[in-house]
Amino acid sequence: MARPWPRQPRLIAGNWKMNKTAQEGSALAGQLKGLLGTTRRCEIALCPPYPALESVAAAVRGSGIHLGAQDLHPEPKGAFTGAVSGPMLSAVGCRFVIVGHSERRHGMGEDDALVARKARAALRDGLTPIVCVGETLSEREAGGTADVLVRQVRAVYEGLGEAEARATVVAYEPVWAIGTGKVASLEQAREAHQLVRATLDRVVAPGLGQSLAVLYGGSVNAENAAALFGEAELDGALVGGASLEAAGFWRICAAATPR
Repeated sequence: MARPWPRQPRLIAGNWKMNKTAQEGSALAGQLKGLLGTTRRCEIALCPPYPALESVAAAVRGSGIHLGAQDLHPEPKGAFTGAVSGPMLSAVGCRFVIVGHSERRHGMGEDDALVARKARAALRDGLTPIVCVGETLSEREAGGTADVLVRQVRAVYEGLGEAEARATVVAYEPVWAIGTGKVASLEQAREAHQLVRATLDRVVAPGLGQSLAVLYGGSVNAENAAALFGEAELDGALVGGASLEAAGFWRICAAATPR
């Protein structure tokens, strides 16, 4: 059944990846704060690299722009060299944290079990996990998209209570569209989002899928945002490279805002 409207307000999360020093991040966040003003009707989160979290937090303070992190360790503390925990992220003002991004799944060997542990850790530490799911090009071409999405969603959400699940966000990111300039067609995105929602209904609770925010992430930019947000299944976007330039990111946020 077609979804008549998206969740409101939509959520636009900027994933800066390994870009921007603390000083550069502060400057970009300040530019965005000035452009976005106080009249927007979408939620915005900025996810800079760890060293820039505090400077970005200071730059957006009082603006309503949320702070997010790009990953976390599942343990709250301990002998884990190079890792950052949920309590550390909460202490610098993070509200969101990305878990299971394809660049960590496929580039750093993170499996479904680890992603699930990280999502649960985020909830434990008062953070909202943005749970990334998505298929590779070879998986799509082999007709395996549905199997991949169902497996990844089940891995995280089985065992979560409904209240816990409602404190999460899902981001569908077709791996073949990330950083490639390719964008899933509206039909492909719609089908994937509907499958994610149906799986949430089966695994957690009926009706959960329609109420949970499911974002799209895959080469979203200022040029294609308006067309993407014409699709009611898209409750927002996880934006990569296009979030590194203030004017372009502002245009994406404007496209997500109901007129």
